[in-house]
Amino acid sequence: MTSPVLSPMPATPQIEPANFLNLLIVDDERSIREACREVAQSLGYTAYVADSAEHAYRLLETQPFDSVLLDLRLPGAGGLDALRRIKERRPEAVVIVVTGYGTVQSAVQAMKNGAYDYVTKPFSVDEQKMLLERVASHLRLKSENRLLREKVKSKQGFGGIVGRAPEMEKLYRIIAKAANSVHPVLILGESGTGKEMVARSIHYSGPFRDKAFIPVDCGSLVPTLIESELFGYVKGAFTGANQSKDGLMAIAEGGTIFLDEVGELPVDLQAKMLRAIQEKEIRPVGSTRRVAINVRILAATNRDLDQAVAQGEFRRDLYFRLNVLSLRIPALRERRQDIPLLIGYFLDRMTRTSGLEKMLSDDALKAMLAYDWPGNVRELENCLERTYAFTSGPLIHTTDLPREVANLPLPDPSSGSGNGNGHGKIIPIAELEKNTILNAITELNGDKLQAARLLGIGKTTLYRKLKDYAAHEFQS
Repeated sequence: MTSPVLSPMPATPQIEPANFLNLLIVDDERSIREACREVAQSLGYTAYVADSAEHAYRLLETQPFDSVLLDLRLPGAGGLDALRRIKERRPEAVVIVVTGYGTVQSAVQAMKNGAYDYVTKPFSVDEQKMLLERVASHLRLKSENRLLREKVKSKQGFGGIVGRAPEMEKLYRIIAKAANSVHPVLILGESGTGKEMVARSIHYSGPFRDKAFIPVDCGSLVPTLIESELFGYVKGAFTGANQSKDGLMAIAEGGTIFLDEVGELPVDLQAKMLRAIQEKEIRPVGSTRRVAINVRILAATNRDLDQAVAQGEFRRDLYFRLNVLSLRIPALRERRQDIPLLIGYFLDRMTRTSGLEKMLSDDALKAMLAYDWPGNVRELENCLERTYAFTSGPLIHTTDLPREVANLPLPDPSSGSGNGNGHGKIIPIAELEKNTILNAITELNGDKLQAARLLGIGKTTLYRKLKDYAAHEFQS
């Protein structure tokens, strides 16, 4: 492998350190790794190194990288395959690929597969610095846009919550009371009911509305990372901690920290969280100094915390501390009268996005009203998005819905008429296709063009199939 040309490093102003500048350098040559790390650290990055793809995969499981410098020629691993696996583990990571041998073909393919940019070997220190500075600017812009989006979401009072059922009216009254309080709030509800939306409504409807709202998914963070993510760490706290980093509870200063799925917090961390809430201070990992904090705590869970406390999986004192105020979001099956409102809301949003207006048939609406929606509002939204995307016509029929929602029975094996091969219970695919086409034309009163659009096939294909069906009937 050709080594890069590393010219003497000129004295340049250091980029202001940011919490998200965490770089992983993947190269099998030590001199290149160390030279790249030196440049990255001079720009304010916390830089880690890996000498192989497998080493990189292990680090990705334990460290919150948001940028990666990846050599496309690694021993024992294809560069594009390594890129794919890195993006699977860190979809939002900015990946810069390094290629050599005077060709950029592999780099172009890598960019098609999700890489942010590339650099060719040999490269100079100045080239690397310019690239990393651009990445830093890109990451800062993403962070600023995310915070801006958080503020934009706040402007509609209750954050776009849809529902007029009595259970929802009661919920709105509790949200209004909780919004003007500074006490912790525990939000209970099944998965998909909208716990984060309720948390945003509480935050943005109260005195903290102009401050940060920081959501933390306690169930998705790697256990070894939760403490450093929440409380931060100091330089030298562990291998690779080359500079101090603020935790999310410090970043949310003056605002709100939302602990989603708080029931998944490891028991050993629950004691530290309790102290942070009670004493209003945190101790970063590796530090002996405590840092005062001023944040509003909102927490949510779909677990039965009373049962978790009884089983020793959740601290009783933390439960009482979080449960100063509590509210429960009703499941969608408990407020079926809101289903048409939600359907209208989601379809209207999809129409504005795509410019194509679609609506439900009466039978499809009846099917959706009868379904129990175990995944609640999230499942309803996903169902409509999927159906909207795959329905070619303006009208969504029951048969366009997922089978479980439409309550369509599985094909009855005993209804087959037989095909002479000893498997009379199996209906040929061609026969099912024919029945679908003919039934669609009948339902649309013979409108073949509309039938073709609704079925998602071309009109030429439809006419050809009808001609084949007629010819087969004639021969029979």
